[in-house]
Amino acid sequence: MSRQAIFEASVSYFLGPIGPFLEDESVTEIMVNGYDQIYIERRGRLELTAARFSSDDALLSAIHNVAQWVGREINEDRPVLDARLPNGSRVHAVIPTASRRIYLTIRKFSRETLTLDDLLRFGSLSPAAKEFLELCVRMKKNILISGGTGTGKTSLLGALSRAIPDEERIVVIEDTSELRLLQRHCLYLEARPPNAFDRGGLTVRQLFVASLRMRPDRIVVGEVRSGEALDLVQSMLSGHAGSLSTVHANSARDALTRLETLSLMSEVEIPVYVARAQVGSAIHLIVQLARFADDGSRRITQIAEVKGLDRDNRYELVDLFLHKIVGRTREGAVLAELTPTGVVPGFREELAQYGLEREVKLTGP
Repeated sequence: MSRQAIFEASVSYFLGPIGPFLEDESVTEIMVNGYDQIYIERRGRLELTAARFSSDDALLSAIHNVAQWVGREINEDRPVLDARLPNGSRVHAVIPTASRRIYLTIRKFSRETLTLDDLLRFGSLSPAAKEFLELCVRMKKNILISGGTGTGKTSLLGALSRAIPDEERIVVIEDTSELRLLQRHCLYLEARPPNAFDRGGLTVRQLFVASLRMRPDRIVVGEVRSGEALDLVQSMLSGHAGSLSTVHANSARDALTRLETLSLMSEVEIPVYVARAQVGSAIHLIVQLARFADDGSRRITQIAEVKGLDRDNRYELVDLFLHKIVGRTREGAVLAELTPTGVVPGFREELAQYGLEREVKLTGP
């Protein structure tokens, strides 16, 4: 029996109480708030289940089992664990002394990678926006996907990556490996925490610096969270165009501000105005996502072009597509459209070379 098969069997045994939810395709997240309280997320809504572990020890044993198989540790000195299950689902655990109870959260890994066609069918974007985003990826525009927790940033990142030409060499960098690209020439790098002796750790930033020496045509960063933002921005400005990444923010402008703030967290000290200018020059497009509480749907609400800084040194954004709610179904689901604003992007001439301007009717309906 292979090591992978042993891991799968072991996880299946220890995580038995939540096994049905791990197999249920409609469940996207499992939240264990102590051994006797388990919530799930299904179609964007939280549900309290009757499932439970037999004791805190049983739950803790399950967490230790996952940690062991991925070569990580969780104990009183290191009470936080980030790992993944054999199927790629993301695991996050926190134990006392960092919490009152033992908490385990599992973000399910979709067995089927979503495409832009899927998102179009779900109503998350429009045909015009789909065509526009696909071509922007092929044109090597630097795209930042922004949204809150659970809005589908990683899913959209994976869907957009399908537009990258198959002949390109792609380096994917993640804190916890989730993305699975379809292109043949992909290299996957994953961060690693230090061991008990504070050795052997690798940060996303260190992996990013390493990736620049791997002759990438594209760099895809799962999520920008810290000082690696500066390296990402500077690489975009120095010849590594076409980068894709995500960031936690509630609006397109907030996404740029957050990227600026993260750049200042780097060990390299730079003035604020320099960080802002570099962010404004490096990012070409912001794709904003939101999740609607009424029906749990996840949708693109805004596609904005970044045009640098204005005279007051503020980010200048131009909305190219905006989300408009046009009604609701009898079941309460949101009916909405993502339509062109009528503004043509600054890279209009490049779009014309690809024939996209006519296809997507960027000058409005």
